[in-house]
Amino acid sequence: MPRENRKRGKKHKKQQEVEKFEPQNPPREPEPPTDQLTHAEPSWIVSKSNEDDAQISEAPFGFLDLDVKAYFRTVDLQIREWQERQTEQVEADVDANEDKRTFFMAALNEMQGKEKQLATDPECSIILERMLYSMDDFVRRVFVDSLTGSYEVLARNRFASHVCQTLFAMSKETISREVQGTTPEIPQSEDQGELRTLTQLLLDACNELLPNIPALVRDPFASHVVRSLLVLLSPGLEDSDVSQLTVRSKKSRAWKARQGQMKSVFNDESGKSTGRSGSVTPPEFSLSARRIIEVVRDGLGENEVRAMAADKVACPTLKVLLEVEAEQDMSNERGSLMDRVTVGVISACLDESSEDVQESDFLGTLMRDANASHVLETIVTRSPPEAFNVLWSTYFEQSLVRLSVHPVANFVAAKAVDRLSEVQLAKALEELRPIWKKLIQTTRTGVLKAAIERSSTLSISSDSIKEAVLSAFEVKKLDQQKLLVPCVLAMLPVSDYTGAVSKSDGETKSAKSDKHRGESAFNSLEPKVQGSLLLQSLLKLPELSNQFVVDSIFALNIDERIHFSHNPTSSRVFDLLLDSPSVPAKSKRQFVMDFIGHYHILVDDKIGSRIGDRCWSFSDTFLKEKIARSLLSNEQDLAASFYGKFFARNLNLHLLQRRPEEWRNIQSSRANAQRPKVRQTLKASTSKARAENSAETTSTKRKRKRPEDEIDALFDGAFGKRVKKAALGEASRDAQPQKTEPSITAISPAPETARGSTEELLGRDKRSRLDRSEQSDGGETEQVLAAIKTAPGGPSQPKKKKKKP
Repeated sequence: MPRENRKRGKKHKKQQEVEKFEPQNPPREPEPPTDQLTHAEPSWIVSKSNEDDAQISEAPFGFLDLDVKAYFRTVDLQIREWQERQTEQVEADVDANEDKRTFFMAALNEMQGKEKQLATDPECSIILERMLYSMDDFVRRVFVDSLTGSYEVLARNRFASHVCQTLFAMSKETISREVQGTTPEIPQSEDQGELRTLTQLLLDACNELLPNIPALVRDPFASHVVRSLLVLLSPGLEDSDVSQLTVRSKKSRAWKARQGQMKSVFNDESGKSTGRSGSVTPPEFSLSARRIIEVVRDGLGENEVRAMAADKVACPTLKVLLEVEAEQDMSNERGSLMDRVTVGVISACLDESSEDVQESDFLGTLMRDANASHVLETIVTRSPPEAFNVLWSTYFEQSLVRLSVHPVANFVAAKAVDRLSEVQLAKALEELRPIWKKLIQTTRTGVLKAAIERSSTLSISSDSIKEAVLSAFEVKKLDQQKLLVPCVLAMLPVSDYTGAVSKSDGETKSAKSDKHRGESAFNSLEPKVQGSLLLQSLLKLPELSNQFVVDSIFALNIDERIHFSHNPTSSRVFDLLLDSPSVPAKSKRQFVMDFIGHYHILVDDKIGSRIGDRCWSFSDTFLKEKIARSLLSNEQDLAASFYGKFFARNLNLHLLQRRPEEWRNIQSSRANAQRPKVRQTLKASTSKARAENSAETTSTKRKRKRPEDEIDALFDGAFGKRVKKAALGEASRDAQPQKTEPSITAISPAPETARGSTEELLGRDKRSRLDRSEQSDGGETEQVLAAIKTAPGGPSQPKKKKKKP
């Protein structure tokens, strides 16, 4: 055997023997010279090890005891159980919140002094977030006060940053109540000191974070806290997509959704965060938001701001900063954040040298970047009008064809089309005419949809829009317009759609046993989201412009309508057809009537039942009765259907068969109750104004006099000449009689032919007249009878007996 292939087992034994004789204390390695130490530091200063640094970053306020963590796990389980059982009914005599308050107060007492440790703990931070939803105003103020002085450290922590976000989000209601002056009084204690309001506490927290804002906006964890703080300070951003999409990342929202529902465990909503009490903020918040923008401007240079636009972490924060800057009317200033990102477009507009603006490669690159394109969308939406015109003419005009087809830049181009004027929109449609078909093939319909919505907003002639839609789907003949709705839903041209339909029918007939052979053609005909959004935008056009879409919907047979009504995507088109004010009421009524005889099939589906409910709510009483009577023969089918039984409850077919008049009254009362109060108020005010105008007109008109008889004179004297017959019932209900017209009880003297004096008649019938005037329902008949009794020869007057001689 060669020597290199031999085993060398003996050498291991020798190596072990050598190790036995090695000294137990090996010589120390030479220490580094003193010049390698830090600059001019004493020799006794030793730098911290990496383990200490990791411990400080992971738990900057120390670790929690295991017993405390176990206790708060039980608190989390109990709160989750209460939240899941919150909908259960409780007896009226039992206070459902008493045990919850006792348990919650015990948890708060245990939490006292450990708030920062709980916020930085990986397991207890989510428990602390869950408890924030059930805190009242006082407890919330105490909790915020306990975190004072450590917000920078908490914002940079991976787990405590989420606690700060939830805290800022839940503080809106408490601040609104404090601004409105509904803060409860708290007894002050000399030992504990004065507890500040939550408004002042958050302003102090903002001042604490203010010096480090330029560094926090680029921190992976603290940047989310800065966004939440900016949304809190600027209430105008609540309704926008900023507060919903950019405050938390997608990963954070998905993780929080897996933790179950987050709401208060208390059934009463007084002082809790279960209901929104408004978005009223003090004026100091606006000043704090302005101060943050100024600090970011001073702390970051032009290149650093532009680098934020391309940074994955800082890009969403820069978007919120641009929104706040526009909200504060600070965008149209030299050196603003928007001016820096747009490479001096704002400054050029202020200097009136916008014609000298050259296209920048930086903005062209950002427009095609997946992250930075969101910043450009904000700039295009919130920029001043002069700056937008410069951006449009420099970066979008003559380049709209390339941008509309790009997978990322088409979103920015769609936002830009939303702000075009009538002239700019006409030029853009003319420029995009060659690529409408290509936009449908690539399913990038954002620019086309934006053009349709902008045309609807400007209320201009939409012939060019109709031409664009028909050319995009290759509708050339008048007969092909009937297939427009299914073609748009399937996002296929007419030729491709008809080919797919014939192919699907052929595969269905030839593949009776094989279920998977016809799936490819069937999937190509399924409604797409882009097509549904396009049709909804088209239905918002003016009445004459959207008629070709309405005609295409009516060209569908009843089976196709039911099929589209059962689809969650295409059913939205029918929803907008019934809700759009630009669609004629005649067309809506015809759409509802076409389902008569097929409603039992329509509502036998999860999505179709919703369409049936919308048709029912749109119909008047007459149309509802026609729908209900058409379903009398299908009553058993509706009762057996899982979804149809809910629709059958609105019909109440048993009452319709037994007492149809009562059924009609119930449906009419429900229809009146569902009308908005604003419409009722406007209708009442309009009718009142018309009545007043008609009364004034009637009073000014001259009437021809006619000869009076005794009965007319009697009624005129009793009720007044201007009191009509229909107003008799109202006159008896008035608490204060009118001064201009005589009261009912004050009857004028009767003619000379009357038997007996007026005083005797009033004394005889005084009690009966008072009783009739006090009755709330004493109507017209009783008052007429009372007047007749006072007439000469009335039936209530006893005849005088002749004296015997």
